[in-house]
Amino acid sequence: MLSAFHARPIVEFKQRDKSKIESILSFGDKVLVGLHTGTLRIYRINEQTGEAARENGTSHLNPPDEPTLQPNVRPADLLREVEKFSRRAIEQLAIIKEANILISLSDGYVSIHDVQSYALQEQLVKTKGASTFAVTSNIVKDPTTGVPSIVSRLVVAVKRKLLLWSWHDTELSSESPEVTLSAAARTLTWANGTSILCGLNSGYVMVDVENDKISDIIGPGGIGGVASQEGTKFGSIGVTGMGYMGMGSWGPKPLATRLVEGEILLAKDINTLFVNSDGKALDKRQIPWSVAPEAISFSYPYLISLQTPSKGTLEVRNPDTLSLVQSVPLQNANILHVPQSNVSLAHAGKGSLIASDRCIWRLLSVDYNSQVEQLIGNGELDEAISLLGLLEDALVEGKEETLREVKMQKAQKLFGQRKYRHSLDLFTEVSAPAERVIKLYPRTVSGDLAPIDDVVVSDGESALETNTNQAVETLNQNGNSSKPVDDARLSTVGKLKAESKKNASDTSSIRSWIRGDIEGSDTGSVLGKHSETVSSDKPLEGKDLQAAVLELCTFLVDTRTKLQRYLKPDGSLKDTIPNSPDPNDGLWKPTFDSLLITSSSNDIDREEKLRNTAKLVDTTLFRSYMLARPTLAGSLFRIPNFCDPDVVNEKLLESGRYNDLVDFFYGKKLHRPALELLQRFGQADEDERAPTLHGPKRTVGYLQNLPPEMIDLILEFSEWPLKCDPELGMEIFVADSENAETLPRERVVSFLQGVDLKLAVKYLEYLIQELNDLTPEFHNRLVGLYLERLKQREEKKGAKYEDFQNDGERTEWSGKLLSFLRMSRQYSLARSLGLIPRDEPEFYEARAIVLSKMGQHKQALEIYVFKLKDHEKAEEYCNRFHLSQASPVPAAERSSIPSESDHGSSPSIYHILLSLYLNPSPPQTPNWEPALSLLSKHGSRLPASSTLDLIPSSLPIRDLESYFRGRIRAATSVINEGRIVIGLRKTETVESQAVLLLGDENSGGKGGRNRRVVVGEERVCGACHKRLGRSVISVLPE
Repeated sequence: MLSAFHARPIVEFKQRDKSKIESILSFGDKVLVGLHTGTLRIYRINEQTGEAARENGTSHLNPPDEPTLQPNVRPADLLREVEKFSRRAIEQLAIIKEANILISLSDGYVSIHDVQSYALQEQLVKTKGASTFAVTSNIVKDPTTGVPSIVSRLVVAVKRKLLLWSWHDTELSSESPEVTLSAAARTLTWANGTSILCGLNSGYVMVDVENDKISDIIGPGGIGGVASQEGTKFGSIGVTGMGYMGMGSWGPKPLATRLVEGEILLAKDINTLFVNSDGKALDKRQIPWSVAPEAISFSYPYLISLQTPSKGTLEVRNPDTLSLVQSVPLQNANILHVPQSNVSLAHAGKGSLIASDRCIWRLLSVDYNSQVEQLIGNGELDEAISLLGLLEDALVEGKEETLREVKMQKAQKLFGQRKYRHSLDLFTEVSAPAERVIKLYPRTVSGDLAPIDDVVVSDGESALETNTNQAVETLNQNGNSSKPVDDARLSTVGKLKAESKKNASDTSSIRSWIRGDIEGSDTGSVLGKHSETVSSDKPLEGKDLQAAVLELCTFLVDTRTKLQRYLKPDGSLKDTIPNSPDPNDGLWKPTFDSLLITSSSNDIDREEKLRNTAKLVDTTLFRSYMLARPTLAGSLFRIPNFCDPDVVNEKLLESGRYNDLVDFFYGKKLHRPALELLQRFGQADEDERAPTLHGPKRTVGYLQNLPPEMIDLILEFSEWPLKCDPELGMEIFVADSENAETLPRERVVSFLQGVDLKLAVKYLEYLIQELNDLTPEFHNRLVGLYLERLKQREEKKGAKYEDFQNDGERTEWSGKLLSFLRMSRQYSLARSLGLIPRDEPEFYEARAIVLSKMGQHKQALEIYVFKLKDHEKAEEYCNRFHLSQASPVPAAERSSIPSESDHGSSPSIYHILLSLYLNPSPPQTPNWEPALSLLSKHGSRLPASSTLDLIPSSLPIRDLESYFRGRIRAATSVINEGRIVIGLRKTETVESQAVLLLGDENSGGKGGRNRRVVVGEERVCGACHKRLGRSVISVLPE
């Protein structure tokens, strides 16, 4: 069992001394002893070397078994003996330090003495028949001024009454209120500064001394309330349930003691109840006492109870787990005294005393670090965890680090018991290193890490040593490895690991260590008592392996989330890595370094360890998914991950999960292996293992997602989709995506031209028409490709480019060429004109368009008139040019005789066409019909003088009727338009004058200059409020 306390006798009466101890009180380094004769003895305790340090739980030099005693130094010296302190036995002693008084209970009276001289100051007459009392001191702020003061209270139980006295600082209050209970109080315990807990024969009540409010405590058996009346084995059949009058006081005394954080323990007979400071029951089980205790108290951090004098045993229990951790034999001990926290602020039971009729023992606490080591060495991990949770950080060296290590060992024990969920939850709680957890699994999950099921350790080596070595390395990487540590001052965790190595030397495998750890654990551990011991010799496989792996997935996902706080998807660090905290400063928390894997080389920096840890976590998570939930493996690849490509490739190929393998390669940016795999399955016959990979569709989708920097790879693997399905393959380059739009266009055009001219044309059309690319080179190339395709002849069939399938396709391409030549302004005119054949009728119109853009209108019209002989296109050409050059001219400025103003300017486009009709160059002959049609339609746009000069004198006038009619109509239209404009302007002028004189239509004829203002005798100025009268005024329009 644990050695938490050591009882040292400090006072022993000699044989000739017939006195008996009735009460004791610890006050500083003094002990006040009340005897049955009414004598008060005062002893001074002599501190031994190292004893004070152990009392505060901070000694690390001496073993915990025995204190180091100095020779010829007595434990205590008798300072004074007050023989006539009281006439009868001194039943109870207490002190109120702030008021400098000593309070005693003797002969049924409570008396007040001076704490220095022990002289009687006052005997409280009202307390006649008192059975017990209780004192408390608290700091209270004044509700009006807010000034803090020390308020001490004394409550005395006199039969069914409670009498209260209070001191404010050192002044006794004049008021002494009383509270009447339903029965006599046998014990009194202060729950807080204003509430007193009273133990009655029938149960417990909570009394608020400020407002005299009394509330019952509801509990099991003899505790009180409704539950005590039920027919349970703790109620009516118990000793306190007997109905004889006068026998109630024979039963066990109702006990109570304050614990930590406002908890109070109530005990009567063998029944217990935990309540808060308000008297509300807490959800905690009862203490498993077999015999009712004589006294109970709280000595930080343990609950101690004194058994009956016949047993003479002090029991030490953990108030959290309620398990018995130590039994200290003390012959005939019947008095237990532990100062409350408001009297003694020291930890570890300093001032805790136990007494019999003739002897007094002092409880000395063993060093807390040693206690933790003992519990861990005994396999009582739950007790060690509970103790570390109860102790303050300053009392244990490296508390948080030690607690974390113990929890990880407990998690390993639970894993050996097949309690995978509890084990992995505990590993997650303490942020255990992933490497340590993964090693618990077989090779199918842990990979190259030491597998549990497959590794057998030699006689001179233990598997536990491997685990503990890893834990030591984990701690060393947190900053402790560089510090030389004295063996006498080893930290708790260091001793724990050294002890674990020694104890595990006989084990042959990790599994056998886990089993031995479980079997050798003490029953004081709560979980150890109730856990079902499972044989660990059976290898981890089947359903057990599935269940363990599923829980491992949860742990790895949590660890992965923590790693993402520091690591970017590309493997670089987000921020500066936090420095390793010092585990000896009491502020250690599981942080960055707790996540890293251990390494035998100190040269590997923490950043590299972080990446290695991320790789281990993701690779193991992948193995776990493949083993337990294969459908979830794909989701891991669709997010940034650090899986080992070799492991993933091997596993996915074995299972035939080619789609997931492609996704993984993409996520890891291993594009070439992915594209080779897609090409292999895409070009082969349809495979049942990967039907979705057949054909070019998946390859096209993959290439579309590649960035422009991978242009070499895109062009290399896009050739076979383009040949297999050109329409689908072109989606790589013309899709509506950022990647397609930002590809190197020059390289793409050259590549597509090498594959198929039609694909290059399609891509160039996409660039120019969809993306509005104005690069002249692309425009020139598109013109050249159009012409190259159109200039092919039948004799070239079977060469590099195929001919058109039919005339309709050729006509379509010819139309695209003409349309592009008209639309684009970026291509080189001279270069394009040189590419267009001069004597092929199919390209006449194309040459005419290029000549038109070059300003060679006469040559362009000659092609339309003499080569194409298409007069409508020639006229249409003139119309387009006229509209592009025309600018709107006001009607008033137009001349009705435009011909006279054109004598110094270049001839119009219609004049050029007319001259080609009437005066063509030899060997062409005049063409009267289109010329007369042109004069009829556009005669008004031709200069009259030059036009008539072109007309031969032999032409009859009647043939020119339509020409003259058109010119007259045009001149008349100009004149009429001018007249209409003049009339409209006159109307506008009249309307404006009417508005000026009469106002608009909304004023009813009283607006404008016709507006009137009547100034009466009461009219005042709007600004100065002066009466206007006959003053000269001005009326503003608004």
